[in-house]
Amino acid sequence: MGRKQKLIKIIEGLEITSIAAEGYAIGRDNNQVVFVKYAAPGDIVDVRIVKKKKNFQEGQIIRYQQKAENRVAPFCPYFTYCGGCKWQHMPYDSQLQCKQQQVVDAMERIGGIEGFDVVPILGSEKTQAYRNKLELTFSERAWMIDYVKGEDKPRPRALGFHIPGQFSQLLDIEACYLMPDYVNQIQRSVKAFCDEKAISFHDIQRHEGLMRNIMFRCNEKDEWMIVVAFYENDIETINSVMEHIKTSFNRVVSLNYIVNTKMNDAMQGCDVIYYSGNPHLTESLGKYNFIIQPLSFFQTNTSQAKRLYDITKEFAGLTGAETVYDLYTGTGSIAIYVSEGAKSLVGIEYVEVAIEDAKINAANNEVEHASFYAGDMKDVFTSALFDIHGMPDVIITDPPREGMHPDVVERINQSGANRIVYVSCNPATQARDIKAMQEHYRLVKIQPVDMFPHTHHVENVALLEKI
Repeated sequence: MGRKQKLIKIIEGLEITSIAAEGYAIGRDNNQVVFVKYAAPGDIVDVRIVKKKKNFQEGQIIRYQQKAENRVAPFCPYFTYCGGCKWQHMPYDSQLQCKQQQVVDAMERIGGIEGFDVVPILGSEKTQAYRNKLELTFSERAWMIDYVKGEDKPRPRALGFHIPGQFSQLLDIEACYLMPDYVNQIQRSVKAFCDEKAISFHDIQRHEGLMRNIMFRCNEKDEWMIVVAFYENDIETINSVMEHIKTSFNRVVSLNYIVNTKMNDAMQGCDVIYYSGNPHLTESLGKYNFIIQPLSFFQTNTSQAKRLYDITKEFAGLTGAETVYDLYTGTGSIAIYVSEGAKSLVGIEYVEVAIEDAKINAANNEVEHASFYAGDMKDVFTSALFDIHGMPDVIITDPPREGMHPDVVERINQSGANRIVYVSCNPATQARDIKAMQEHYRLVKIQPVDMFPHTHHVENVALLEKI
């Protein structure tokens, strides 16, 4: 006997009332929350339920009965397909309002915190072509909107983005509008060159094919770095691809490649082979210069990064007499940016290569009163380090999305620092950590910063003071 086919539930006339975390919009069906992507408050939609849990449902829009009055036309033809910009259909001022409310909601609902000031969110001056880094993936078979499984219709090759939830499926793109157009010129040229020379693209399921990924970075001077990832060490073909880029694009000042034979596309952990130009880019934030290695972390929106650092510096309130600890320092950018106001600086980061860059950045900027350490934060940020450098007066922390380890939070609580400046790309984990500090520190104020227009992501800077 065959398995019973599940009935597909359709909700008609669902009114979208608000925006939730992770880019979802919210409606209600019989008092149960329904999360819907690519909807906006004011939409009335018919949705197909694709996930049903005890406390919520998730639906996909199949029909608009009425569109919100303030909806705007998406500027990208790949909207809803690539998954990168979930809010292109919303006016930018509405996006900012939603992001600020998400941060406030996180502090109040997850952190259980009240009585803090909210400095209005700082929007991005550029809402297109604001990114300084992009990575694209090659595939022998492009994902197609009208493709029917099993048909003999040939599929073109792809250089583009993974389809959300379908990692092996690649959307071929002509352009990404979040980067300067030069990136689109390069990627189209590289794809055409590979097509002309019959150079194979990688098949992530079979693990065969040469061209795997290509990463682009640029600085404010419009200088470009490229890293091409190949699956095999085919020197002759690799050199032909690299020479094509070198001779075709004179703004590429750093050209590099890697050979990645791993089962995943991550470039981290691979040896970078310098091909031509400079081995790194240099970027300026204020009066400070920072080297950017091919696989280094650097804030993806440069102009907003400076404004984020200005807020961090203001919240730190340095007078020149403070010992400052910068946790999750990366390549030392925040520590160096606030260095002028500190008596001494201690930066800690778990990525050893990043710490080497931090030391170079400090030397290049003549910051002689900074010390940098590599290792697991909970193992390095200890009383033994306090014995060497003194107790912190101010702690700046900028952890990854998962937030801080409980041991690190507890060590901050016991540090006696007068002020904590907590920079976060995830208000939910930030609120969780601040909740764990409430016996020792009071949340004074927050300021959200929009680093990524048209996405649901938001940075937030929080100032905490010792009770």
